[in-house]
Amino acid sequence: MIRYIINRLLSIVFTFFFISVLVFVLMHAIPGGPFDPVDMPLSDSAKAKILKQYGLDQPLYVQYFKYMWGVLHLDFGIPYQSPGETVLELIGRAWIPSLILGGSGVLIGAPIGIALGLIAAIKRNSFIDYFTSAISTLGLTVPVFVISMLLILLFSVWLEWLPASGWGEPKKWILPITAYAAIPMATYARYTRSAILDTLNKPFVTVLRAKGLSERKILFRHVIKNSAIPLVTVFLPMFIGTATGSIFVEAMFRVPGLGAYFVSSIENKDYPLEMSLLLMITVMFCFAYFIADLIYALLNPRIRLGDKKKQ
Repeated sequence: MIRYIINRLLSIVFTFFFISVLVFVLMHAIPGGPFDPVDMPLSDSAKAKILKQYGLDQPLYVQYFKYMWGVLHLDFGIPYQSPGETVLELIGRAWIPSLILGGSGVLIGAPIGIALGLIAAIKRNSFIDYFTSAISTLGLTVPVFVISMLLILLFSVWLEWLPASGWGEPKKWILPITAYAAIPMATYARYTRSAILDTLNKPFVTVLRAKGLSERKILFRHVIKNSAIPLVTVFLPMFIGTATGSIFVEAMFRVPGLGAYFVSSIENKDYPLEMSLLLMITVMFCFAYFIADLIYALLNPRIRLGDKKKQ
């Protein structure tokens, strides 16, 4: 186990380094720059002064090592589009709405999806099974911005129950949270149904039935536990992906979250902010899968991470 943990941590470091180089090179390969004369007419002397101020007049490899040296000291630079604050301050401010809405969406949608998938598996080929399959298919195939538009049309335009957009009052959170919850609910309903049905067909379930255990005990003591591993794989990456901001949901409901900055940092060629956002997501996903692998071993003692099979 210790050897596995060390290897995974080293792989995270390598992934972080590889992504940082790739993103840095691709960002600067895009034609133009943050102070392009087409978008921001400047005299040659003024432009040279700004480029020197931000270190953009130096060779690319020098800029990269200076930036990464700052990252090691938790200094991610100053965002070009908001020079009055640091990148960390901007992310900390914009992340709160994304974390509240996206995190709530997953924490609400996942339990509902698990419950629907569990009932659908138990009541296979029943109405609830067909209903769950239809809901999960729609949730996974219909784009989230279409779901957002339908929610606004129904609850804001026709029924006039809820505000269509904004941020601040809790009642303005209901529609974006519902939109965020659609994908986790559909995903977990589908995964749970499939995992439960697969486990119910395992030989050990037949043995437990032959021993006289009730279906209730078999389900809650054995089947659900053995079906949990695929669900763990989905939860952490989905939570991180949703909690870091959805471009479409935040745009539809005018939420001042992190998703909007993913777009603006690319459009404005805001190198420090774009680099920081992508590195943040990379690290979070790496650790999410790392934690998921450790949970595997806790859920299933037969899994021995990093151990060689003994002959």
